[in-house]
Order: sequence, then structure tokens, then C-alpha cells
Amino acid sequence: MSDSLAVEAAYANPPAPPSGRAAPRIAVLIPCYNEEVAIPGVVRAFRATLPAAAIYVYDNNSRDRTREVAGAAGAVVRTEALQGKGNVVRRMFADIEADVYVLVDGDGTYDAAAAPAMVRLLIEQRLDMVTGVRVTPEETTGAYRPGHRFGNAMLTGMVRLLFGNRITDMLSGYRVFSRRFVKSFPALAEGFETETEFTVHALQLRMPVGELRTAYGERPQGSASKLRTYTDGLRILRTIVNLVKGERPLAFFSAAGAALLVLALAVFLPVLAEYLRTGLVPRFPTVVLATGLGLASLLSFACGLILDTVTRGRKEAKRIAYLAVPAPDFDPVLALGGRAP
Repeated sequence: MSDSLAVEAAYANPPAPPSGRAAPRIAVLIPCYNEEVAIPGVVRAFRATLPAAAIYVYDNNSRDRTREVAGAAGAVVRTEALQGKGNVVRRMFADIEADVYVLVDGDGTYDAAAAPAMVRLLIEQRLDMVTGVRVTPEETTGAYRPGHRFGNAMLTGMVRLLFGNRITDMLSGYRVFSRRFVKSFPALAEGFETETEFTVHALQLRMPVGELRTAYGERPQGSASKLRTYTDGLRILRTIVNLVKGERPLAFFSAAGAALLVLALAVFLPVLAEYLRTGLVPRFPTVVLATGLGLASLLSFACGLILDTVTRGRKEAKRIAYLAVPAPDFDPVLALGGRAP
């Protein structure tokens, strides 16, 4: 039997815990694309800090030896052909059965030593998502560039304003999830915007969430970032707009309706003033334009009301899907292999 198959077999049939509380199945999920340099260290680090966990590496069409070195390091290696982190996450969440899911990037920038504390926080406080908030040491100024820091702060601020202020690092790639979260997550994103979906999904369903500060370092020498600052930033911004339209339609279409109403009044009021002064309507097409803008404003508001009712039904269905997964009762000490983090 190969090492990967042996890991999966042991993980699927864990030994019975000595106490009455169950020992949770923990899965470490690592999406990878051309991470031959970094992935062996990531797998070994999580193997050391979470010895009871099964470690899965999903290769996303890498052109280097990512699959081979990940398997040699002790991970269960699988493949996702659809390009993009969101596609990999969708496949992982669908395929892997566990009670606690640790999701981390395969670039070696996140601190594996923080994983036990994040898992313990999730279990003890019965949370659905714990986010590793990135803290950059002063000596590693290149790890978290000022432009990325500013973009994260701006996008996180937008989500906090629209969906709730319970998060501080929306774009962190280091998360721990409950089974309830994973099996109720729709996973519609294709790329790096999947972190935005995680956050909005948790905030919309008012799930219990937590955060833990963790060190964020530089990539190993010889590896390169896959993040495209402007392209991926615009995709994340577009995702936020689409999520606002889909999850807060009344606010979205009311804002559009208000803008159209202001424009209609700006066009119509000069014509009205002229009519009151002279009793004539010298620019009749302008009146038609103002009327059209006013009707468009009314239709926008009506669309918001209708879609708000539809969204409420969707939210109730998502909540029922979330509640369909039984609430866990795990022993955090057993989860960490009998060790305190």
C-alpha cells in the first residue's frame, strides 16, 4: 500500500477516543499551482503541528514537480483541472469528508504553528470559521507589500460596511472551518475572490466566527506569487458588487433608483421652472427624458423589493442547509493528538 493510501485509510478509520467526547477528523487542505519549492516545507510543518490530521494537496495544473514533491513529503495528492483557486476550493469541499477543515495556501507564507490554536478556538467556542489575521514582522517587509495591504484594507472596509464589522482581514488565505460551514458553502467563485465569498457567507448567515493573529512571512527563495495585484483586485471588487446585488438587492437597487431619480429631477426642474414662469414647455423632448428617468427609478425600486423577497427565501434555504449538518461535540485535546497547543 502506498504512503498516500495508508494515510487515507488511517484517517477514515481513526482509533476510538478514550473519553466520551469524540475525536474530530481534521483535514488540512492545500491548493497548489507551481509550488515545487514551497510545498514540501508546508506539508512537513502541518504534519508536525497537526499529527492527527490528513493533509491533502490539490494540484491545479502545475507545470513543475509540485505533485511529486508533495506526495514525497507525505500528503495525499489530487488534481483539479479547472484553473483557479475558487475551482480548487469547490472540489476540495465537495470531495473531502472531515469535521474540521484547515485551509492554507501552499506558498509557505503562513505559520503552521498557529494551526493548533486556531483549531482549538474553533472547537472550544463552537465556531464555524476562524481566520488567521496576517501580522508581518518588521524584518520581512516584502511579505505583505504596501499596495496589497492598502487593497485588503479598502476591500475589507467595504465588506465590513455592507455585511457587518466582525472581520479584519477578509483576504487571508489561512482559515479553519467547521463541517457545517463547508457543506453549506455554495462556492461560486473561480479565483482568488473565493476568500471574499467565505467572509460574506459567514456574515450573511450570522455564523459564529473568530480571528487569531498569525505571522505572515516571505515566500521561500525561488518561488513566485501567483497573485496579479490589479487584475485580481478588480475581480474581488466585482465579486463584492455582485454579492451586494445578490444578497442586499433592496439596498443595491434603491441606490440605483435614487441616482436615477436625482438625474430625472436635474433634467426636469429647469423645464418646470420655465413652465411656471411662461406657461410654455419649450423643450418637450427633455420632459420625455425626465419622465423616462423617473419611471426607470420607480422600476429599479420595485425590482429591489421583489428581489429582496426572493433573497430572503434563498437565505432561509441556506440557513436550513447549514442547520441540517449536526452540531459537533469534540474534545480539543484529542483533536490535537493529546497535546495542548
